[in-house]
Amino acid sequence: VDRDIDKDNPRTKNRPSVDGRISVKGMVIFSVSNALLFVVVSYFINPLAFKLSLPFLIILGGYSYFKRFSSLAHFIVGLALGLAPIAGSVAVLGDIPLWNVFLALGVMLWVAGFDLLYSLQDMEFDKERGLFSIPSKLGEKWCLNLSRLSHFVALMCWLCFVRCYHGGLFAYLGLGVSALILLYEQILVARDYKNIPKAFFVSNGYLGVVFFIFIVLDVGFKHA
Repeated sequence: VDRDIDKDNPRTKNRPSVDGRISVKGMVIFSVSNALLFVVVSYFINPLAFKLSLPFLIILGGYSYFKRFSSLAHFIVGLALGLAPIAGSVAVLGDIPLWNVFLALGVMLWVAGFDLLYSLQDMEFDKERGLFSIPSKLGEKWCLNLSRLSHFVALMCWLCFVRCYHGGLFAYLGLGVSALILLYEQILVARDYKNIPKAFFVSNGYLGVVFFIFIVLDVGFKHA
């Protein structure tokens, strides 16, 4: 979807989807076949999974268009990834309990908060192309503050998630470690935007795994 934009962006012009290593035809075949497989598999999981499969696909496939007309694109990509815990709950439980909603909201805001930081790299390019990223429309200060607010609210959502499922010591420890990771990430980026890739690969990229491990330990010890 973004090939025409990415080919003019110095940061993204060497991506395989842009420089010809992957053909447009190949991408279309891969995307359509996986979308069809997604719907078919959802049908065999349970009725709710099948009903939600098309709306989920629309969000997953459509968020790339949002930056062409809305600054909410950062939160749409967050929503797309926040659907993952919802989908897991629907597949396993056939339901969406309240604790799962809080978990998903936390994921959405965690991802949106980092996407806001990540978009600082393309601020000048987005201004030139008239794209609706928050840095290009509202400036760096707004972007940084919105990212911090998103991460704070994400942590509050995860706190509600832990309390809803009556989490124990390991769950709260995991929440504390996650808060430290997000704080470290924000400090790294505030010091120098050149640290944005490091903030992702060193901290943000590990947060989900770390929180998951603590939750598994918590649930395991509760049922031991």
